[in-house]
Amino acid sequence: MTSRPAEADHLRDLARLRRVRDRIDREYAQPLDVEALARGVHMSAGHLSREFKRAYGESPYGYLMTRRIERAMALLRRGDLSVTDVCFAVGCQSLGTFSTRFTELVGMPPSAYRRQMADRTEEMPSCETKKVTRPVRNREAPATSRP
Repeated sequence: MTSRPAEADHLRDLARLRRVRDRIDREYAQPLDVEALARGVHMSAGHLSREFKRAYGESPYGYLMTRRIERAMALLRRGDLSVTDVCFAVGCQSLGTFSTRFTELVGMPPSAYRRQMADRTEEMPSCETKKVTRPVRNREAPATSRP
């Protein structure tokens, strides 16, 4: 049985984690690091990282990169920006790291995604485009059945 003070601490931590997640969603293009995020909610960086992963299934950095890649996907589909411009527009400082993470999450390099998706989603409503182009991490991908 959980004591009331422990339960209150847990609820307070969840509210802090939600503020961190909301900040990442709003400020994904800004330079963000775990220490700064933790300071903003009066937690240690280690505690924030552990509790964020427990609550959301990924680290604060992983969540930030997912938001950046989602936004990059939208910018690449427009087709009017280079991969380098998109990389910096979403807050990444390294084209190599951006390309690697993009490929891990999306399954293809950003340049290939830009070529392939620009025409494919042109006539699609934006709400449908967002749904079908959402990045899927390997652990989220449905298992393929083997014949």
